[in-house]
Amino acid sequence: MMTYAATLDYLFTRLPMYQRTGAAAMKKDLTNIRLLLDELGHPERNFRCIHVAGTNGKGTVSHLLAAALRAHGYRTGLYTSPHYKDFRERIKVDGTFIPEAEVVRFVERIQPAIERIEPSFFEITVAMAFDFFGGAQVEYAVVEVGLGGRLDSTNVIDPELSVITNIGYDHMQFLGDTLAEIAGEKAGIIKAGRPVVIGETQPETEEVFCKKAGEVGAPITFAERQPAHPYETDLRGPFAGTNLQTAHTALQVLGRTTQFEVNADKVAYAFNHVHELSYYIGRWQTLREKDPLVLADSAHNGEGLRPVLRRLGEIKQERGGRLHIVLGVVNDKDLTKALPLFPSSAVYYFVKADIPRGLDAAELRRAGEDYGLIGSAYDSVGVGYAAALKGAAPDDVVFVGGSIFTVAEVL
Repeated sequence: MMTYAATLDYLFTRLPMYQRTGAAAMKKDLTNIRLLLDELGHPERNFRCIHVAGTNGKGTVSHLLAAALRAHGYRTGLYTSPHYKDFRERIKVDGTFIPEAEVVRFVERIQPAIERIEPSFFEITVAMAFDFFGGAQVEYAVVEVGLGGRLDSTNVIDPELSVITNIGYDHMQFLGDTLAEIAGEKAGIIKAGRPVVIGETQPETEEVFCKKAGEVGAPITFAERQPAHPYETDLRGPFAGTNLQTAHTALQVLGRTTQFEVNADKVAYAFNHVHELSYYIGRWQTLREKDPLVLADSAHNGEGLRPVLRRLGEIKQERGGRLHIVLGVVNDKDLTKALPLFPSSAVYYFVKADIPRGLDAAELRRAGEDYGLIGSAYDSVGVGYAAALKGAAPDDVVFVGGSIFTVAEVL
């Protein structure tokens, strides 16, 4: 029997992993995941699903929905990606990670099929999640899309409801060069006769979603056009209102189209206890309350970064101090779209996340200089973060961001 450490080593090194190696790990169709689920007896058919896609906010909306389902008394699975600190963050039941023993058991059981089918790391984690949810007898599973939608390995489920939070310019090498093209890929999760909720209404994408929904007879609802909800939340990020509106609308649609009975008090409790009910980390997270204030957020594209940086500017203004930014990105991001958004008045600590896809810190520093972003390069996130803390005055603000992988190293 393999140890848990050996099992993780096998998963991380034997299987192509997009988070580490990028495009080389991408599989262009659903053949492998279907073969794996055949081997497992199709566990994904044993529970109800909500499928969540989108450029930004899909992780937050997934956690909001999982928290709400738990608060209503349902045994709830939650599949998200990537993980921050612990591989098992990806697969949770009622907010609790899949046990290490279950990860080992699954890999040992499916290893002959792995060697034969040669799936990607992501394909195996999706299969593992569905197998664990089936065995744990979850009643609902909230399943976050990894990348895109149409060809994502999660797109083998027949959900009670599909949710697409928004469309932005990210992963364009896989999804297309225009918002309409990207929307077309994400619209691939819309299923025949199953309702779909669109979080943000965008002129370039609305027609794409309406056309796809019409073709397959899927009732479509735009969350932004629904009455504003009265709920508060323990989420503090600049996107909290938009994500709450999307999740609230999704619950209302689920209540109208299935036997799910929405209880306003339970929704209110869930939205105020998202961290506790769903293990929510890494998004607009306060790492230190004062001397200096330290915030981290894993936004990594233009649509995600704009409100984050705007809010940082407001906080800096309120406090009267300087802004220190610990910045690390992956090497396939379009820096010409991201770097111009950052303030030239901040002090920068350019770092490389500890993954093969991490962009070299010195290269990032040189790119930053083209946009007036001045600072030093550091060999690791930890060293850069320590330098930022040392260089910041009590009234200053330290921000860590640029990628999930950068944030993960300071949590």
